Amino acid sequence: MRFLTTTILASAIAGPVFAADPELTVFDWAGFEVPALFQGYVDKNGDSPTFALYGDDDEAFQKIASGFKADTVHPCSQMVSKYRDAGLIEPWDTSKIPNFDKIDPKFLDSEVYKDDEGVWYIPTDWGATAIAYNPDTVPAEDVASLQVFVDPKYQGRISLPDSSDDVWALAYLATGTADWTDVSDEQFQAAAEWLREAHQNVAAYWADPSEQAQLMASGAVDIAWSWNDGVTYLRADDYPVAFQREAEEGSSTFFCGFVNIKNGPGNEEKLYDFINAWLDAGTGKALLDEIGYGHTSTEAMETIKDEAAVQEGLSPVDVPILAQTPNDPAQREKQLAEFEKIKAGF
Repeated sequence: MRFLTTTILASAIAGPVFAADPELTVFDWAGFEVPALFQGYVDKNGDSPTFALYGDDDEAFQKIASGFKADTVHPCSQMVSKYRDAGLIEPWDTSKIPNFDKIDPKFLDSEVYKDDEGVWYIPTDWGATAIAYNPDTVPAEDVASLQVFVDPKYQGRISLPDSSDDVWALAYLATGTADWTDVSDEQFQAAAEWLREAHQNVAAYWADPSEQAQLMASGAVDIAWSWNDGVTYLRADDYPVAFQREAEEGSSTFFCGFVNIKNGPGNEEKLYDFINAWLDAGTGKALLDEIGYGHTSTEAMETIKDEAAVQEGLSPVDVPILAQTPNDPAQREKQLAEFEKIKAGF
């Protein structure tokens, strides 16, 4: 089973997991070490980069901030300001990235990513966070609302991500807030109270999509707040799963990409080979098939626009959408601290 294999490998996060080309170290999400996502790099250099894997954005940041040596990291958009503020990254030289201008401009529409000093972020992939559920055990009407996560009927049968950003996106939506860039104290408290209630139903917090898929496939849980990849992994192993992106309170979207770590130990030319491979239009199909995500390249998306996985998992929906774009760093730290308390039962 693909997802079980990824979970086992991801458990070895203490250091490089896939020792391959020693001249480039990529610190990446578990599951993104699939060569089809950077096939041009393999074709040119004869091997994959060395990969170290993580399951959570904050975990990855703390490791880099503590001195872990890598050439590039794959954070989601709301994390980029933390890397910049900590002085951990440097701008990309876009003259070395021929397909940079193929990136949909909406993914660079922030001074956090692109300013007078340069381009700090190369967005590559995007997806949705919504309700994954087993249609054999959960009626569709039960997941018409995000309140399914606090329904006593499902006590011990749900899973939430061990990711502060994603659980707060869920909690804000469930309590009527679809924009986290300007959250009042009242909105924060309402979301926190809702999360405490949902915590009572949680069988497990999943650390990465492979673990979420394993929890659902084993029958341990029937409902999860999920990214596209958890659903993709389950379907690859023929488990029944549906993806509800149109709950009445809404769903969430996110995008991720690569930052250039300052004083990375590897070969800079190979770093650009890696980014250029990612931005090749052909990566769009591999990204959709392997992970279930969309590509930031308009050219890549054009090649997959008619795929069923795009229509179901990435197409526009007529409900509120909380976009996980950069928000107030102080608010984000407050959310992170509160989430840790909630998980601990306080």
